Amino acid sequence: MAIGRGRSRHGEVSQAAATGDGAACLVRVVDDGDPDCAPLGTSPRQALELIAGEPTRMALLLYPRATAEAVREIADDWDLHPVLVEDLDHAGQRPKLERYGDVLFLVVRSAHYDDEREDVHFAEFHVLVRPGAVAILCQDELWFDGTPASELVDPDSGAGERAVSDLLSDHLLRLGPEAVAYRLLDRIVDGYPPVLREVGIDKNQIEKQVFSADPAVAERIYRLSQEVIDLQHAAGWLVQIVADLRDGFAKHEVPEELQTYLQDVADHLDRVSAQVAEYREALAQILNVNATLVAQRQNEDMKKISGWAAILFAPTLIAAIYGMNFDAMPELHWSFGYPLAVFTMVGFSVGLYLVFKAKKWM
Repeated sequence: MAIGRGRSRHGEVSQAAATGDGAACLVRVVDDGDPDCAPLGTSPRQALELIAGEPTRMALLLYPRATAEAVREIADDWDLHPVLVEDLDHAGQRPKLERYGDVLFLVVRSAHYDDEREDVHFAEFHVLVRPGAVAILCQDELWFDGTPASELVDPDSGAGERAVSDLLSDHLLRLGPEAVAYRLLDRIVDGYPPVLREVGIDKNQIEKQVFSADPAVAERIYRLSQEVIDLQHAAGWLVQIVADLRDGFAKHEVPEELQTYLQDVADHLDRVSAQVAEYREALAQILNVNATLVAQRQNEDMKKISGWAAILFAPTLIAAIYGMNFDAMPELHWSFGYPLAVFTMVGFSVGLYLVFKAKKWM
């Protein structure tokens, strides 16, 4: 069964839209490991028809927007389990791996660093793998490199073509749709080290802020710590997903080449997890150092406040005593009483100041 090569002037990826771009889907057909283009305008259902009865062919369906319309479309075409359809309808799930008959369901998260906001953004993907086909739904309308869905569905931008070509550039495509899923995991894991490099730069800047007594550093520490915790959770869940995939190698007869490929992904992920753990520990130590320095500065401030309170207490006490105006106070009628009182107050104040200055309280 020959596959026609439909070419559009904007690229090789066939796009289908049910209503506007509400259920826009980037469709690609692979023939014996060689990325081929489905005819222009091929729908996801037509792509499945093209691969029917052809064990060397595979269809890739990429939904830049995981709309309700897109979920209904793939649920009807693939006859998905109702529980799986319910999962596809709800974003914000923890990364996980589940099997429904011959359909493998993955929830994974990529990380992307926003340098302008100094923030880490996460994008959630729902991946469906079945014999001869793989579907990817972008729940947050972002690709793993931060490309928005509006660019993925825009043929003029070429972003959709680049995204699909990136997934289909591996030599293991002839081994089936699992190779695409593993490739996506690999690209997601490869996206973590650049994020960690930027987080490391932020950490170094925070260390300098801590010792420069910047009052805004505490908030920055807490914000970066939260980002590192989110990274640790995302990486930890990916570790579990990869471990579950490896546990199923024998049962699902995964080719040895794919096993080796996933082992490489697991090795990269272990390094990511170790670095994230180091950053979390380092930020905890920075927070403790900052708390110690803040307490020390507050202690210095309290010394100064206490010293000035003691200096002001002496003249206040003398003034209070002679302000009682009792008749039997001979100093009130003494001609040297006033100068002596003032001299005593000044003397006490200067003496206490010199004492505190010597103790470095002032």
